[in-house]
Amino acid sequence: MRADTSGCASMTLDEILALSLLPASVRAGLPDLLRSGDVPVRLGLPYVARARQMIDRAARAGIGIVTAGDPGYPAALLPPGDRPLVLWYRGDLAALTAPAVAVVGSRAATAAGLEIAAQLGRDLAAAGITVVSGLARGVDSAAHRGALSTSTGRTAAVLGSGVDVPYPREHGALIDRIATAGIVLSEYPPGTRPEPFRFPERNRIISGLSRAVVIVEAAERSGSLITARAALDQGREVLVVPGNVLSGRNRGGHALIRDGAGIVEHADDVLDALGLGRHGQAPLGDRWSGGTKPCVTGGSGDSLLARMDPGVSYDLDALAEGSGLAPARLLTRLLDLELAGAIGRVGGGRFMRLP
Repeated sequence: MRADTSGCASMTLDEILALSLLPASVRAGLPDLLRSGDVPVRLGLPYVARARQMIDRAARAGIGIVTAGDPGYPAALLPPGDRPLVLWYRGDLAALTAPAVAVVGSRAATAAGLEIAAQLGRDLAAAGITVVSGLARGVDSAAHRGALSTSTGRTAAVLGSGVDVPYPREHGALIDRIATAGIVLSEYPPGTRPEPFRFPERNRIISGLSRAVVIVEAAERSGSLITARAALDQGREVLVVPGNVLSGRNRGGHALIRDGAGIVEHADDVLDALGLGRHGQAPLGDRWSGGTKPCVTGGSGDSLLARMDPGVSYDLDALAEGSGLAPARLLTRLLDLELAGAIGRVGGGRFMRLP
């Protein structure tokens, strides 16, 4: 669902889910309905009843639900506009609190492309990065498997179907592995079948969750370019693994390079582009969870923290206005501060400085 959902904080879960089922003609007037407080009346019982059935189905299948007003909702998706109102998931939401990088590319990848994707997935996961992709054949599944081959194995799969509907079908076992070591998520409710139009929609979530999108083998009309465009619109880094110029498999990626995308030869290039250090240091996950936290100074030493009074909650608009940071930079800084224990998230997508 794509709408301003700032008025959902006082709504029940079944009402919020019912909103996600509304016809497009009603969704177009959603902001006005939210402001009037008239949404539950206008929804109609059929949508609420269907939402309750979905909640029951998810509970029986062990599927979690998180809405944009919940503290556990991924901070990277919080800016209003194109965010999903509801996310359904299997696995651990904590996998989305670490820095994330998307690795996407051709479904019909060459052997070299598959090897590169697997190596990037493995090395990024070993460095404490959550590897995000779309579970498709080829590059996507290779990146997931590479991440799972590490001791941490942290990876996130974003589906264009319900999280209980594996697509492609042969990836059912892979989904189960990802749900055990990371997270499988979708904006579509359980039982939703894959349809062609759903995959471009899910691509904005792949890029939205990630600080950077790495393209491996993308032809001129590759679906990966949709993810790249979404990443640029969201202020994310777009990086490309260059390839053979004779086969045509890399023309889309090379076009991105001509437009200014960075070049990736190995995982260290990605870490450098994001300012996250290199493999010679301790893995990021280890530094943040058990030992040294990211360097965060308090009070006047940090321009964002200096504008946040302890115990007072702030929304993203107020923080952006007070700090002067662009949305992408603001979210990155908030995530760093949260991982450092300097701030915490509260309901309704608001942040609070901790004592």
